[in-house]
Amino acid sequence: MNGTLVIVGASYAGVQLAASARESGCEGRIVLVGDEADAPYQRPPLSKGFLTGGFSEERLPLRSQAFFDEEKIEWMPSMRATHIDRTHREIQMHDGMRIAYDHLALTTGARVRKLDCPGATLDAVHYLRDLRDARRLAQTACTARRAVVIGGGYIGLEAAASLRQKGIEVTVVETEPRLLARVASPWISAYMQRAHADKGVAFEFGRKVVALRPLHDAVSVVLDDDTHLQCDLVVVGIGVIPNTELAAECGLTVAGGIVVDECARTSDPAIVAAGDCAAFVPHWAQDARACRIESVQNANDMAKVAALAVAGRPQPYRAVPWFWSDQYDLKLQMAGINAGFTHQALRGSVEERKFSIFYFRDAALMAVDSINRPQDHMLARKLLAKGARLSPQDAQDPAFDLKGVVQ
Repeated sequence: MNGTLVIVGASYAGVQLAASARESGCEGRIVLVGDEADAPYQRPPLSKGFLTGGFSEERLPLRSQAFFDEEKIEWMPSMRATHIDRTHREIQMHDGMRIAYDHLALTTGARVRKLDCPGATLDAVHYLRDLRDARRLAQTACTARRAVVIGGGYIGLEAAASLRQKGIEVTVVETEPRLLARVASPWISAYMQRAHADKGVAFEFGRKVVALRPLHDAVSVVLDDDTHLQCDLVVVGIGVIPNTELAAECGLTVAGGIVVDECARTSDPAIVAAGDCAAFVPHWAQDARACRIESVQNANDMAKVAALAVAGRPQPYRAVPWFWSDQYDLKLQMAGINAGFTHQALRGSVEERKFSIFYFRDAALMAVDSINRPQDHMLARKLLAKGARLSPQDAQDPAFDLKGVVQ
């Protein structure tokens, strides 16, 4: 590919796509457009080490400026794409600039879902999606004493853990009857709840926030059962919305995300998409419904596939999804998707806080969750990629050699 590749979205996927395009033999112009002033950066530390002070801002950039210079990737900060002209193959920017493209990549990511109730715009309310959010929250947390975290997903729990480590009282409000209800098994949910409770976190399950009311130097979080939680800091982590407006406006197929095929190609052969904004049918899915996977792994691996499509060497996306979350001294690592599992097996020691849960649908291994067992996690990724056969009895037998199955 010797033409111009324009990448809209300076995200994990955007940076990886630019790098992989060069590695795949794309010799033409590569333009990476980002709407933030900061250089592309890591996002997972924002709710963890960056918030506690253990991860400095200097360590956040994904790549150095030298990388962009050496690879001849034109990074354009503080630029927002407003329109795609597919007929003339041009991108229009917010300032009127137009950039012509031969190939276009959409790595526009997602934005936070906002709280919708009276008082949602109070200064005490914080979200945690980008570096600006993280800087503001870290500053507020320096003087906060009590916090309410709305949402018991990964972001909410990571923020809760970080705030507790700073000595702040924390209450988590979750509409579901358990934590991580959308992504984790009931067993892992219960374990993580106990871990947070042991650190002093309080919970309100099955409750909805109906209002935030300002008090003198504080906020009252009002729940639907008329419970009032007084605090001076509110963190909202209730999910994200994919940024698909640009794609929809120019006529690309959008259904819960920018729809792509197994090679990351959209309904326009000149346009690919990757990362949190892209919806696809996974090779391991039991039905034909497209879905989005919100993870760094998916962003990077999908971007590599998209780059190959741009280079004219399309290959299907076959990566095993994996995720991680750091909370207190617990490293939770997940490989595969456990939705619809019929059996599970425990390996390791719960008492020592080092164990893994293997999930099976009938006789097939479909996912593994590991707590402080990184070796199990790495083996799980290999087992799932290979489609290796083992039984629940094998998985829970400490004498059974997992390495032997993947060799």
